[in-house]
Amino acid sequence: MKYYEVEILDAKTREKLCFLDKVEPNATVAEIKSLFTKSHPQWYPARQSLRLDPKGRSLKDEDILQNLPVGTTATLYFRDLGAQISWVTVFLTEYAGPLSIYLLFYFRVPFIYGPKYDFSSSKYSVVHLACICHSFHYIKRLLETLFVHRFSHGTMPLRNIFKNCTYYWGFAAWMAYYINHPLYTPPAYGHEQVKLALIIFLFCQLGNFSIHIALRNLRPAGSKTRKIPYPTKNPFTWLFMLVSCPNYTYEVGSWIGFAIMTQCLPVALFSLVGFIQMTIWAKGKHRSYLKEFRDYPPLRSPIIPFLL
Repeated sequence: MKYYEVEILDAKTREKLCFLDKVEPNATVAEIKSLFTKSHPQWYPARQSLRLDPKGRSLKDEDILQNLPVGTTATLYFRDLGAQISWVTVFLTEYAGPLSIYLLFYFRVPFIYGPKYDFSSSKYSVVHLACICHSFHYIKRLLETLFVHRFSHGTMPLRNIFKNCTYYWGFAAWMAYYINHPLYTPPAYGHEQVKLALIIFLFCQLGNFSIHIALRNLRPAGSKTRKIPYPTKNPFTWLFMLVSCPNYTYEVGSWIGFAIMTQCLPVALFSLVGFIQMTIWAKGKHRSYLKEFRDYPPLRSPIIPFLL
Protein backbone atom coordinates (compact mmCIF):
# COMPACT_ATOMS: atom_id res chain seq x y z
CA MET A 1 0.00 0.00 0.00
CA LYS A 2 1.22 3.48 -0.87
CA TYR A 3 1.17 5.64 2.23
CA TYR A 4 1.00 9.43 2.37
CA GLU A 5 2.93 11.92 4.44
CA VAL A 6 0.90 14.87 5.71
CA GLU A 7 2.51 18.11 6.80
CA ILE A 8 0.28 20.56 8.68
CA LEU A 9 1.31 24.22 8.78
CA ASP A 10 -0.18 27.22 10.54
CA ALA A 11 -2.15 29.15 7.89
CA LYS A 12 -1.01 32.51 9.25
CA THR A 13 2.64 31.98 10.21
CA ARG A 14 3.46 28.95 8.00
CA GLU A 15 5.00 27.35 11.10
CA LYS A 16 5.11 23.56 10.95
CA LEU A 17 2.70 22.24 13.55
CA CYS A 18 2.64 18.56 12.82
CA PHE A 19 4.05 15.89 10.52
CA LEU A 20 2.06 12.71 10.04
CA ASP A 21 3.86 9.70 8.63
CA LYS A 22 2.31 6.64 6.95
CA VAL A 23 -1.19 8.01 6.56
CA GLU A 24 -3.45 5.64 4.64
CA PRO A 25 -4.62 6.95 1.25
CA ASN A 26 -8.28 6.37 2.13
CA ALA A 27 -8.01 8.40 5.33
CA THR A 28 -10.62 11.14 5.63
CA VAL A 29 -10.00 14.71 6.70
CA ALA A 30 -11.86 13.90 9.92
CA GLU A 31 -9.34 11.12 10.66
CA ILE A 32 -6.42 13.46 9.92
CA LYS A 33 -7.92 15.96 12.38
CA SER A 34 -8.04 13.25 15.03
CA LEU A 35 -4.37 12.41 14.40
CA PHE A 36 -3.50 16.11 14.63
CA THR A 37 -5.34 16.37 17.96
CA LYS A 38 -3.05 13.72 19.46
CA SER A 39 -0.08 16.09 19.16
CA HIS A 40 -2.11 19.24 19.91
CA PRO A 41 -4.90 18.30 22.37
CA GLN A 42 -5.95 21.95 22.77
CA TRP A 43 -7.22 21.88 19.18
CA TYR A 44 -9.94 19.26 19.22
CA PRO A 45 -11.34 18.32 15.77
CA ALA A 46 -14.31 20.71 15.91
CA ARG A 47 -11.91 23.65 16.35
CA GLN A 48 -9.86 22.72 13.31
CA SER A 49 -10.15 24.05 9.79
CA LEU A 50 -7.82 22.27 7.37
CA ARG A 51 -7.38 23.59 3.86
CA LEU A 52 -5.13 23.14 0.82
CA ASP A 53 -4.40 26.85 0.56
CA PRO A 54 -3.87 29.25 3.49
CA LYS A 55 -6.71 31.46 2.23
CA GLY A 56 -8.77 28.69 0.65
CA ARG A 57 -11.92 26.98 1.77
CA SER A 58 -12.02 24.44 4.56
CA LEU A 59 -11.92 20.82 3.52
CA LYS A 60 -14.94 18.73 4.39
CA ASP A 61 -14.56 16.06 7.06
CA GLU A 62 -15.65 13.40 4.60
CA ASP A 63 -13.04 14.35 1.96
CA ILE A 64 -10.63 11.49 1.27
CA LEU A 65 -6.89 12.14 1.17
CA GLN A 66 -6.14 10.30 -2.07
CA ASN A 67 -8.92 12.21 -3.86
CA LEU A 68 -7.41 15.59 -3.03
CA PRO A 69 -5.14 17.37 -5.52
CA VAL A 70 -1.99 16.57 -3.54
CA GLY A 71 1.06 14.37 -3.99
CA THR A 72 2.17 11.60 -1.67
CA THR A 73 3.52 14.36 0.57
CA ALA A 74 0.53 16.58 1.30
CA THR A 75 0.69 20.02 2.84
CA LEU A 76 -2.39 21.19 4.70
CA TYR A 77 -2.94 24.54 6.38
CA PHE A 78 -4.55 24.84 9.80
CA ARG A 79 -6.76 27.58 11.20
CA ASP A 80 -8.17 27.62 14.72
CA LEU A 81 -11.93 28.17 14.63
CA GLY A 82 -12.02 29.02 18.32
CA ALA A 83 -13.97 27.43 21.13
CA GLN A 84 -16.97 25.50 19.82
CA ILE A 85 -20.40 24.65 21.18
CA SER A 86 -22.96 22.19 19.86
CA TRP A 87 -25.81 23.45 17.69
CA VAL A 88 -28.30 21.67 19.93
CA THR A 89 -27.06 23.56 22.99
CA VAL A 90 -27.18 26.87 21.10
CA PHE A 91 -30.73 26.30 19.86
CA LEU A 92 -32.02 25.16 23.24
CA THR A 93 -30.52 28.24 24.89
CA GLU A 94 -31.80 30.58 22.18
CA TYR A 95 -35.36 29.29 22.42
CA ALA A 96 -35.70 28.61 26.14
CA GLY A 97 -34.81 32.24 26.85
CA PRO A 98 -37.69 33.92 24.94
CA LEU A 99 -40.14 31.37 26.30
CA SER A 100 -39.19 32.15 29.91
CA ILE A 101 -38.73 35.90 29.46
CA TYR A 102 -42.12 36.38 27.82
CA LEU A 103 -43.85 34.56 30.67
CA LEU A 104 -42.20 36.85 33.25
CA PHE A 105 -43.90 39.82 31.59
CA TYR A 106 -47.17 37.95 31.06
CA PHE A 107 -47.46 37.12 34.77
CA ARG A 108 -46.29 40.65 35.60
CA VAL A 109 -43.73 39.62 38.16
CA PRO A 110 -42.58 42.40 40.54
CA PHE A 111 -40.25 45.21 39.41
CA ILE A 112 -41.57 45.29 35.83
CA TYR A 113 -44.74 47.40 35.83
CA GLY A 114 -44.78 48.60 39.44
CA PRO A 115 -46.28 47.23 42.69
CA LYS A 116 -49.82 48.12 41.65
CA TYR A 117 -49.75 45.56 38.85
CA ASP A 118 -47.71 42.76 40.44
CA PHE A 119 -49.13 39.37 39.33
CA SER A 120 -52.21 41.05 37.88
CA SER A 121 -53.85 39.84 34.66
CA SER A 122 -54.89 41.66 31.50
CA LYS A 123 -58.61 42.00 30.81
CA TYR A 124 -58.07 41.54 27.06
CA SER A 125 -58.34 38.06 25.56
CA VAL A 126 -55.82 38.90 22.81
CA VAL A 127 -53.10 39.28 25.43
CA HIS A 128 -53.71 35.75 26.67
CA LEU A 129 -53.96 34.41 23.13
CA ALA A 130 -50.67 36.10 22.23
CA CYS A 131 -48.98 34.42 25.19
CA ILE A 132 -50.31 31.03 24.08
CA CYS A 133 -49.10 31.57 20.51
CA HIS A 134 -45.67 32.84 21.56
CA SER A 135 -45.20 29.96 23.98
CA PHE A 136 -46.42 27.44 21.41
CA HIS A 137 -43.91 28.75 18.87
CA TYR A 138 -40.89 28.37 21.14
CA ILE A 139 -42.00 25.06 22.67
CA LYS A 140 -42.33 23.80 19.10
CA ARG A 141 -38.82 25.02 18.34
CA LEU A 142 -37.40 23.32 21.43
CA LEU A 143 -39.06 20.01 20.58
CA GLU A 144 -37.91 20.24 16.96
CA THR A 145 -34.35 20.82 18.13
CA LEU A 146 -34.48 17.70 20.27
CA PHE A 147 -36.42 15.35 18.02
CA VAL A 148 -36.58 16.64 14.43
CA HIS A 149 -33.56 18.62 13.27
CA ARG A 150 -30.49 16.87 11.91
CA PHE A 151 -27.49 19.17 11.77
CA SER A 152 -24.89 19.01 9.00
CA HIS A 153 -22.39 20.64 11.37
CA GLY A 154 -22.11 19.47 14.95
CA THR A 155 -20.79 22.71 16.41
CA MET A 156 -20.58 26.45 15.95
CA PRO A 157 -18.27 29.11 17.48
CA LEU A 158 -19.00 29.71 21.16
CA ARG A 159 -19.12 33.49 20.61
CA ASN A 160 -22.20 33.09 18.43
CA ILE A 161 -24.37 32.01 21.36
CA PHE A 162 -23.99 35.45 22.96
CA LYS A 163 -24.90 37.24 19.73
CA ASN A 164 -27.87 34.97 19.03
CA CYS A 165 -29.21 35.11 22.57
CA THR A 166 -28.97 38.90 22.63
CA TYR A 167 -31.13 38.99 19.51
CA TYR A 168 -33.79 36.47 20.58
CA TRP A 169 -33.90 37.32 24.28
CA GLY A 170 -33.80 41.08 23.71
CA PHE A 171 -36.63 41.12 21.19
CA ALA A 172 -38.69 38.76 23.37
CA ALA A 173 -38.41 41.15 26.32
CA TRP A 174 -39.21 44.18 24.15
CA MET A 175 -42.29 42.56 22.62
CA ALA A 176 -43.52 41.12 25.89
CA TYR A 177 -43.15 44.42 27.73
CA TYR A 178 -45.59 46.20 25.43
CA ILE A 179 -48.04 43.36 24.76
CA ASN A 180 -48.48 42.66 28.47
CA HIS A 181 -48.33 46.28 29.59
CA PRO A 182 -51.32 47.40 31.72
CA LEU A 183 -51.92 50.23 29.21
CA TYR A 184 -51.92 47.94 26.17
CA THR A 185 -54.95 48.32 23.92
CA PRO A 186 -56.34 45.62 21.58
CA PRO A 187 -56.05 45.74 17.76
CA ALA A 188 -58.04 48.41 15.94
CA TYR A 189 -60.34 45.95 14.15
CA GLY A 190 -61.07 43.86 17.20
CA HIS A 191 -61.89 40.15 17.16
CA GLU A 192 -62.01 39.88 13.37
CA GLN A 193 -58.43 41.08 13.09
CA VAL A 194 -57.34 38.67 15.84
CA LYS A 195 -59.13 35.73 14.19
CA LEU A 196 -57.51 36.42 10.82
CA ALA A 197 -54.11 36.75 12.46
CA LEU A 198 -54.57 33.49 14.38
CA ILE A 199 -55.43 31.64 11.16
CA ILE A 200 -52.29 33.02 9.48
CA PHE A 201 -50.15 32.13 12.51
CA LEU A 202 -51.41 28.54 12.84
CA PHE A 203 -51.30 27.91 9.09
CA CYS A 204 -47.67 29.03 8.91
CA GLN A 205 -46.70 27.12 12.04
CA LEU A 206 -48.07 23.92 10.50
CA GLY A 207 -46.29 24.74 7.26
CA ASN A 208 -42.99 25.36 9.00
CA PHE A 209 -43.25 22.08 10.91
CA SER A 210 -44.13 20.19 7.72
CA ILE A 211 -41.04 21.53 5.95
CA HIS A 212 -38.82 20.59 8.88
CA ILE A 213 -40.15 17.03 8.76
CA ALA A 214 -39.61 16.87 5.00
CA LEU A 215 -36.03 18.11 5.36
CA ARG A 216 -35.37 15.64 8.16
CA ASN A 217 -36.52 12.74 5.99
CA LEU A 218 -34.03 13.76 3.30
CA ARG A 219 -31.04 13.09 5.54
CA PRO A 220 -30.53 9.68 7.19
CA ALA A 221 -29.49 9.78 10.84
CA GLY A 222 -25.75 10.33 11.25
CA SER A 223 -25.35 11.33 7.60
CA LYS A 224 -24.32 14.59 5.92
CA THR A 225 -25.96 13.62 2.65
CA ARG A 226 -27.52 16.52 0.75
CA LYS A 227 -30.42 16.02 -1.65
CA ILE A 228 -32.78 18.29 -3.53
CA PRO A 229 -35.95 18.75 -1.45
CA TYR A 230 -39.15 18.10 -3.38
CA PRO A 231 -42.86 18.42 -2.48
CA THR A 232 -44.40 15.40 -0.77
CA LYS A 233 -48.01 14.35 -0.34
CA ASN A 234 -48.30 16.92 2.44
CA PRO A 235 -49.86 20.06 0.83
CA PHE A 236 -47.75 22.34 3.02
CA THR A 237 -44.61 21.08 1.25
CA TRP A 238 -45.94 22.08 -2.18
CA LEU A 239 -44.30 25.45 -1.63
CA PHE A 240 -41.07 23.65 -2.57
CA MET A 241 -42.26 24.01 -6.16
CA LEU A 242 -41.67 27.77 -5.92
CA VAL A 243 -39.04 28.43 -3.24
CA SER A 244 -35.87 26.80 -1.98
CA CYS A 245 -36.44 27.55 1.71
CA PRO A 246 -40.19 27.41 2.46
CA ASN A 247 -39.41 26.87 6.14
CA TYR A 248 -38.23 30.50 6.22
CA THR A 249 -41.27 31.62 4.21
CA TYR A 250 -43.60 30.03 6.75
CA GLU A 251 -41.52 31.38 9.66
CA VAL A 252 -41.84 34.94 8.40
CA GLY A 253 -45.56 34.37 7.82
CA SER A 254 -45.99 33.24 11.43
CA TRP A 255 -44.47 36.45 12.78
CA ILE A 256 -46.50 38.58 10.38
CA GLY A 257 -49.60 36.87 11.78
CA PHE A 258 -48.40 37.53 15.32
CA ALA A 259 -47.77 41.20 14.45
CA ILE A 260 -51.29 41.56 13.05
CA MET A 261 -52.72 39.84 16.11
CA THR A 262 -50.99 42.10 18.64
CA GLN A 263 -50.72 45.25 16.51
CA CYS A 264 -47.46 45.88 18.31
CA LEU A 265 -44.55 47.79 16.73
CA PRO A 266 -41.74 45.74 18.36
CA VAL A 267 -43.29 42.57 16.88
CA ALA A 268 -43.39 44.18 13.44
CA LEU A 269 -39.72 45.19 13.76
CA PHE A 270 -38.77 41.70 14.91
CA SER A 271 -40.59 40.30 11.87
CA LEU A 272 -38.73 42.70 9.57
CA VAL A 273 -35.30 41.96 11.02
CA GLY A 274 -36.05 38.24 10.94
CA PHE A 275 -37.15 38.48 7.32
CA ILE A 276 -33.94 40.26 6.34
CA GLN A 277 -31.78 37.65 8.09
CA MET A 278 -33.73 34.70 6.72
CA THR A 279 -33.54 36.17 3.22
CA ILE A 280 -29.74 36.22 3.53
CA TRP A 281 -29.74 32.58 4.68
CA ALA A 282 -32.21 31.57 1.96
CA LYS A 283 -30.14 33.21 -0.79
CA GLY A 284 -27.05 31.42 0.49
CA LYS A 285 -28.78 28.04 0.49
CA HIS A 286 -30.31 28.72 -2.92
CA ARG A 287 -26.86 29.46 -4.39
CA SER A 288 -25.51 26.31 -2.76
CA TYR A 289 -28.29 24.19 -4.29
CA LEU A 290 -27.67 25.68 -7.75
CA LYS A 291 -23.95 25.05 -7.48
CA GLU A 292 -24.25 21.50 -6.17
CA PHE A 293 -27.13 20.18 -8.30
CA ARG A 294 -27.16 20.75 -12.05
CA ASP A 295 -30.78 19.57 -12.29
CA TYR A 296 -32.02 21.94 -9.60
CA PRO A 297 -35.56 23.22 -10.42
CA PRO A 298 -35.09 26.54 -12.27
CA LEU A 299 -38.41 28.12 -11.21
CA ARG A 300 -37.55 28.27 -7.53
CA SER A 301 -36.77 31.55 -5.77
CA PRO A 302 -34.92 31.65 -2.42
CA ILE A 303 -37.79 32.69 -0.10
CA ILE A 304 -40.62 34.58 -1.88
CA PRO A 305 -42.08 33.04 -5.07
CA PHE A 306 -41.05 34.89 -8.24
CA LEU A 307 -39.69 37.86 -6.28
CA LEU A 308 -36.86 37.10 -3.87
